[in-house]
This record gives sequence, structure tokens and C-alpha cells, in this order.
Amino acid sequence: MHRMLVSAAHKSSGKTTVSVGLCAAFRARGLAVQPFKKGPDYIDPIWLSQASGHACRNLDLYLMRPDEVEDIFERHSAGMDVSLVEGNKGLYDGLALDGSNSNAALAKLLKLPVVLVIDARGMTRGIAPLILGYQAFDRDIRIAGVILNQLGGSRHESKLRAVVEHYTDVPVLGAVHHDPGLFVQERHLGLIPGNESTESAAIIGAMGKRLSSQVDLDRLLALTETGPAPAEAPVALPVSPVPATFPAPVRIAIARDRAFGFYYADDLDALEAAGATLVPFDTLTDPRLPEVDGLYIGGGFPEMFAPELAANAALRADLRRALAAGLPAYAECGGLMYLSRSLTVVAGQTYPMVGAIPGDVVMHARPVGRGYVHLSEQAGHPWPRPRPPAQEIRAHEFHYSSLDNLPPDAQFAFEVRRGHGIDGRHDGILVNNLLASYTHLRTIGSCYWATRFVAFVRQHRQKRLAVSRDALGALQ
Repeated sequence: MHRMLVSAAHKSSGKTTVSVGLCAAFRARGLAVQPFKKGPDYIDPIWLSQASGHACRNLDLYLMRPDEVEDIFERHSAGMDVSLVEGNKGLYDGLALDGSNSNAALAKLLKLPVVLVIDARGMTRGIAPLILGYQAFDRDIRIAGVILNQLGGSRHESKLRAVVEHYTDVPVLGAVHHDPGLFVQERHLGLIPGNESTESAAIIGAMGKRLSSQVDLDRLLALTETGPAPAEAPVALPVSPVPATFPAPVRIAIARDRAFGFYYADDLDALEAAGATLVPFDTLTDPRLPEVDGLYIGGGFPEMFAPELAANAALRADLRRALAAGLPAYAECGGLMYLSRSLTVVAGQTYPMVGAIPGDVVMHARPVGRGYVHLSEQAGHPWPRPRPPAQEIRAHEFHYSSLDNLPPDAQFAFEVRRGHGIDGRHDGILVNNLLASYTHLRTIGSCYWATRFVAFVRQHRQKRLAVSRDALGALQ
């Protein structure tokens, strides 16, 4: 087994390109690769999943308990040849002053050697004190090697290799030269999501070939080899206080297309474990909602597809009718935007949306809400509670839009204690059986939202079937 954390000296060093390229290169060798991403992120995991062929899992020391992080890592690493964790920001960066939620803390918790990606543009001799400082700052961190990135050519590479070899004992595992062909366009949340790109397979293939030719993969694998895997995979920690098997599954429609693709793999697993059959649909092309018992629309970039979403008037009308009739639904961020009355983009154009939420979304040039949020569940939250809700729910948000023109009597599921949510004080607007929020929840710790939402959908399905039976009995 080979395990590693790919980190960097600072953000925007190219660690995502390196991580995606490594996943593709290892996969091309016939190795089974399990990717992980540190922190709250949807976009990098889409690329990592496509490159490796396995769903990327997120590890978050702020939202998750250490034992949850260890469990997810060990459970999904079982049977894999390579487990690769892509860090976020720099190796020692994190919210906590003591570094307890940093990339370095994650490396120590999971006993991972670190591969340090260094953007070496404009650097020569100065790379040595940078590496020495990262080694000295925390002696419990093992930097297995460095990958020099964005090099200007072979002469630049030779100088850097000589400096690193002379002043440090850290191996140079690779030197990736600057290549505009490997550039993936960025947006305010990071890279353009792979689900939007029609060229993602070609880009990933090019990344894999480039990393194979410019990184010593054999040495990298040798330096990150661990002992044999446990005889048995660890037992999964419970993510739900209620049984995970039910007599009859419920069908939940899920938007999976270029506009909506922000879903955590563990949340999708939890929905299915709770008895949901997930039925994908395309908001850009499908004229009708599938025959389902519930609806789930996650995040994405609806503002980038506003003309196409508006043009699909048939689906918008069908969704509006279904939600007005009481279809149980959950929407996060981009989903909230789509279900609003209208969406006004930064350029000023306004497009009609579904109209299930009595408010209008306006895009802004700067973030409205970003980072971790702390929520308190309100009494009006409609989903069943097998046990009392946690006093504080930790989650995250990142949105450049606001939901305006809401009625004064709007009802909400959450009070926001940290973060912005919808209005700085509340999140989770409630309309009929729809709960829509800017916050992205995760089924971890005491936030077992997936189990509760499926229970809510099942509850309404049973009511609907009971009404149908009563109506049929009356006719007889």
C-alpha cells in the first residue's frame, strides 16, 4: 500500500494539477487509486474522482471528529494500492492557531508522508530555506519529497535540483515544467468543475502523461509505501441513530448535470443506506421531473447556465407544480438559486427560474457568505428527529449571491450563529415541504441530515398512499 498527502507551501501552487495527474498516472499503471480531499470542497473532488475512477472522499478536521476522519480514510483505503490525499492551502495553514485543523495535523493523524508541491517560478537558491523551514517547523511531519512546479525550462530545473541537493536531505521527486496546455480555467471557487468540461477526459489524460514523464513515480511509490493492509477493513462508525434498512425504498430525484454537481459521496451513500433510490435528471434538457417521492438539488453554478435553465420552461413549470403540491425537497446553494423566482447575473440580465421560493437571487462581484457556519436548528424544522438535534451544527457555505425580496413572514429551519446563510441570521427557508439553504450540510457527527430527509420523504409517501387507498375505498 502507498499513502501520501500532497500539500504545498501556499495555495495556488498547482497541487490540484499534480494530484489529478498523479491519480491518472497511477491508474494508467493499473493501480487502484483512492483519492481524498482535505476540507470543504466539491470541485477538486470531481476532477480527482474522474482521474482515479473512484469517488473522492472529503476529510475535514473542523467538521469531523478525528475518529470519523480515520474511519472514512481507512474504510475507503482498504483494498486500494494508492491512497492520495490532496491538501488545501498550505501545509501548515488552518483556522486554529495551534494548527489542529491544518494539513499537517491531518498528516499526523493518518500517519501520512507529505509530498510538497512548490511553485518555483522565479526561485533559485531561495528554495532551500523554504524547504528547511517547513522541515523544522514541525519535526513530526515527514516530508517524503518535493515536486517542483511551474519551472521555466531544463536550465531552471538543473539549478533548483542542485540547490535542493546541496542544502537539504529532501529528495526532488519531480520537476513539472510550465505548460499552458495543462491550464484549467478557474472560477471564484477554484477550478472549473470537471462535470462542466467536455474536455475533462483529455485534460486529465494530458496531466497523467505529463506527471508520468516529469515525476519519478517509482521513487515516489517507494517513499510512500506503508505496511500491509489490515486483515479486515475497519467497522464503519454509525452515521445514523435509526436502522438503515427499510421494507420499501423511496425514489428521490437528484439533479446531476453541468449546472449541478456539488455532492459529497458520503452523503449520497447515506441517502442510499437510509433507503433512497437516487434517480438522476438533467435540469438543462429533461422536460419533466421523473416519477419520484422526493427531490434533492445540490450546489453548482446555475448562474453560468442561467439562459439554458430559463429556456427549459417545461421542467421549470413541472417542478413548480410538484413543489406547490407538497413534494418533499431539499436544495443547497445552487439548488436554492434555481428554485427561486429569478436569477440576476453580475452583467445585469435577469432570468426566470422555477419560482417555488418567493424570492429573487442576485449575483454579486464579491462573496456574500464564505467559510464554515454554525447553525442552531429551529423548532419549525420539518424533518423527523429520532433524537434531539445537536445544539450546534457545523457546516459550510460559499456563495456570491443573495436571496432578496422575501416576504416578511418567511419561515426558516436554522438560526445562523456563525456565517451568513440567507439573511445573516437565518438559513433553510421553508416553503410547503421544501427546505432550501445556502449552507452545505454533511452527514457526519450529530448532523444526520440524509437519514432524516429520507425519513421525511417516506413519511409523505406513506401519507399519499394512505389518501389514495381511502379514496379508492370510498369509490368502492
